[in-house]
Amino acid sequence: MTAKRKSFIITIDGPAGSGKSTTAKLVAQSLGFLHLDTGAMYRAVTLAAIREKADFGNEKQIVEIAKKSKIDLRPQGSVLRVFLNKEEVTDAIRLPEVTEAIGPVAGNPDVREILVELQRTFAKGEGVVAEGRDIGTVVFPDADLKIYMVASLEERARRRQAEMAQNGIQICSDELMANIKRRDDDDSLREHSPLKKPEDALVLDTSGMSIEQQVDFVVDAARQRGAASL
Repeated sequence: MTAKRKSFIITIDGPAGSGKSTTAKLVAQSLGFLHLDTGAMYRAVTLAAIREKADFGNEKQIVEIAKKSKIDLRPQGSVLRVFLNKEEVTDAIRLPEVTEAIGPVAGNPDVREILVELQRTFAKGEGVVAEGRDIGTVVFPDADLKIYMVASLEERARRRQAEMAQNGIQICSDELMANIKRRDDDDSLREHSPLKKPEDALVLDTSGMSIEQQVDFVVDAARQRGAASL
């Protein structure tokens, strides 16, 4: 009889553009774990609200949209594909209009409750690398390893600019820095589940670090805590 697999959860929190998504994806590949991009889930709800021409000041309307949104995350090679109501929206959720509108969605406590339950469902009985802004503090407070990633504002804007350029979107760095700073304020100052460092997290400043160095740091830390035994 095969023993039931023990779950092992790694959380990576941090502000926008600190390198969470790329690092989490590659760490998950290295360890054979599931990559759980929680930010993509909030972006999917935001996209759904935009498409329905929702009033973002109407919290109940946003909650209703979240309730009926069917979100699925499917790893495919090196890409985490995001589906909203069976339609792939992997690229659409990264558009500037989604980034600009996500604040009221991510800050809505009822939306967060809906998506947190979905995130925990994804992680049951799995090796998981989950990334977002309240993963180690709210979603998985008992995670086996917690990482808190930071980087300078300039470095985060540079990364986001390069990412968007790959999708054919050109935007100046000053505008990006303003958008990221506004997002930082929204995330850190919101009343419910604000962005903050978990007390037991390892801090990783990725300014000047290569992706390979970031990934090695997390993988080594995970293996020291028993991840390789899964």
